[in-house]
Amino acid sequence: MVIYEGIPFASSHNSAVLHEFLTSHLAATGNAQKTEEYALALAKGLKLIRPELDIFLLSDRQVEKAAGDISASCIRRIFYQVEEPLELHLSILDAVQDRFDTPYFDNLQKYSQRPIGTFHALPVARGKSIFKSNWIRDMGAFYGLNLFLAESSATTGGLDSLLEPTGKIKVAQEKAARAFGADHVFFVTNGTSTSNKMIEQALLAPGDIMLVDRNCHKSHHYGAVLVGALPLYLEAYPLTQYSMYGAVPLRTIKKALLDLKVEGKLNRARLLVLTNCTFDGHIYNVERVMEECLAIKADLIFLWDEAWFGFARWSPFYRRRTAMGAAAILENKFRDPAYGTAYSAQEKKLGADLDPKDPRLLTTRLLANPDKVHLRVYQTNSTHKSMSSLRQGSMVLVRDQDYHTVEEQFHEAVFTHASTSPNLQIIASLDVARRQMELEGYELVNRAVQLALDARREINSHPLVSKYFRILGADELIPAEFRETGFVDYLTPGVNWATAVKTLREDEFALDVTRLTLVCGSAGFDGTQFKNLLAAEYDIQLNKTSRNSVLLQTNINNTRSDIAQLIKVLVEISRGIEKKLAQGGEAAQQAFAARVKSLMEDVPNLPNFSCFHDSFREDPSSVTSEGNIRSAFFGAYREHQCEHLKLASPEIDKRLKAGPELVSASFVIPYPPGFPIMVPGQVITAETIEFMRQLDVKEIHGFSSSLGLKLLKPAFLKLARDTGKPPTEEVKKTKRQTAA
Repeated sequence: MVIYEGIPFASSHNSAVLHEFLTSHLAATGNAQKTEEYALALAKGLKLIRPELDIFLLSDRQVEKAAGDISASCIRRIFYQVEEPLELHLSILDAVQDRFDTPYFDNLQKYSQRPIGTFHALPVARGKSIFKSNWIRDMGAFYGLNLFLAESSATTGGLDSLLEPTGKIKVAQEKAARAFGADHVFFVTNGTSTSNKMIEQALLAPGDIMLVDRNCHKSHHYGAVLVGALPLYLEAYPLTQYSMYGAVPLRTIKKALLDLKVEGKLNRARLLVLTNCTFDGHIYNVERVMEECLAIKADLIFLWDEAWFGFARWSPFYRRRTAMGAAAILENKFRDPAYGTAYSAQEKKLGADLDPKDPRLLTTRLLANPDKVHLRVYQTNSTHKSMSSLRQGSMVLVRDQDYHTVEEQFHEAVFTHASTSPNLQIIASLDVARRQMELEGYELVNRAVQLALDARREINSHPLVSKYFRILGADELIPAEFRETGFVDYLTPGVNWATAVKTLREDEFALDVTRLTLVCGSAGFDGTQFKNLLAAEYDIQLNKTSRNSVLLQTNINNTRSDIAQLIKVLVEISRGIEKKLAQGGEAAQQAFAARVKSLMEDVPNLPNFSCFHDSFREDPSSVTSEGNIRSAFFGAYREHQCEHLKLASPEIDKRLKAGPELVSASFVIPYPPGFPIMVPGQVITAETIEFMRQLDVKEIHGFSSSLGLKLLKPAFLKLARDTGKPPTEEVKKTKRQTAA
């Protein structure tokens, strides 16, 4: 972008939507700007929309003063009028080259073309063991020569070390930090599951309290086990009809923090972990969540698991709802004198030290103390899930003003979890993914959004398909209480992108339009059945299912042809249903209606987290429900401390009524819905058992139907409660010695 000073704010085009968008998204009317400041205001506005673009300013004023203006930091270079057109031309080329440059990928290409003698432990390097083989040369033919020429276990010759990067990987990570709006970026080659555990190990110590969405990815639960943190589970709002959960209401998070303050444990609450966006497309108001939580605890650290949302950085609509985007907004807010004035007004109303028992705190939009706040934000994204990275390519993004206090332990966490033999191709693909998104991410993400809107519109309006299938809208996935603007859905008549900007700025939750929850229960298919049908008969692949729906996603890989194929397949399936019902007569129609009713109406209630057993709680009388999941997890490592009960066993019902309590010895994760309905140490309730008995899915991690539920024995639990620590064999030995 090249801006010449003297531009007017008003457009010569009478576009109401453009004006509405500019005033709502940029929050600029132009009334407060002097004419000579329009250029700078425009530059700032463009950076809000397209932060990856380089901006050059041509000024006929005192360019020396303009260059020294701190607010002009968004401008790459300032020129005096057009006195140096060649320098401007070269500067533009240099700026584009800076984004195009992929230091690690470029170096890997050069390395592959060098004659290398390998005397290290990687036989496939250079491909000789493959291409000279009589038996596996087909592998070489399939993958191609370059893959093996670019393999090495060496960290010399410019290849650098992922564990201690000092060369090309370091530069590549710095470029990624610039692109994603972070202070630091770390490449990870074994997925976001590992990224999450790295961060949790670096930030948490045994006994720290970790507030976490109970429906989060299993890596966070295992992270708590590994570091010995006490998870305090937060419940998301249920969407029972579709056998899924939404997101965690801010009121729930605030209440948990205030309860901890009442109990005198707020100082131990170190980390808040939330999934943004959820698998089904629920996006948090990240700015508001962090701001209000920091009002209660000024140094709370945030980990936003954005595994499926990495692409959002490149959308001007979604960016403010990402961890890095919201952190940038808050940094500016906390520096603004007007914010300090607003906080002072709140302080007079609510007091400097918020009373955790004051009911107003749950309904008031709280402001953080800008003089005391510590903004500490971490984000993980599965680059391979939404950008052009190879499988397992992930990034850790850091925007932590106190990072220097945890830097050493962060590197220890990297050493703990990262492989000493990382895949060089994954590292290179992360470098390339950053390049692509900086140069064409805006276009690609906008196309993915448009394709999703097209698919929604066609499916929901098709006269035949809409009889059996439909895409759920925001009004069906987000309760009205969390849509304060009154937003209904993106396809509601009269809605435009200016309207969407308003809901994305203000509402507690918004819906990512690229997530298409397709209801298939109304066509007589459960989610798993329909997923298998699409894969086996039509070569259409998808990830997630629920009892009566499947999740379709558009991404930067999709085309209009993909959407056309999807519509054609749904038409074909719908015609098949019509034909079957017509030929089967009344009996077929009744059977179909009964099947639909069982899928759409006779749905099991979703069980909430009950509590940890008293044996794994520091104070069973405490209002807060955090527990020592690590002790429970490793207690199950001794088989004699566990028992199994078949799910249909009458013993389960007997113990639910009369005791002793049923306590899970393991994680139990049905797919779908894909979150733990039991965790180690959790007291199992009748609601959870009923949910398990009604499940008709084949894949349940942590549960064997032949063995039954794995439970911790009552004797083990009693001993754990009496001793105050997990009764391992060593503890039992000590007790015997003491008795003797």
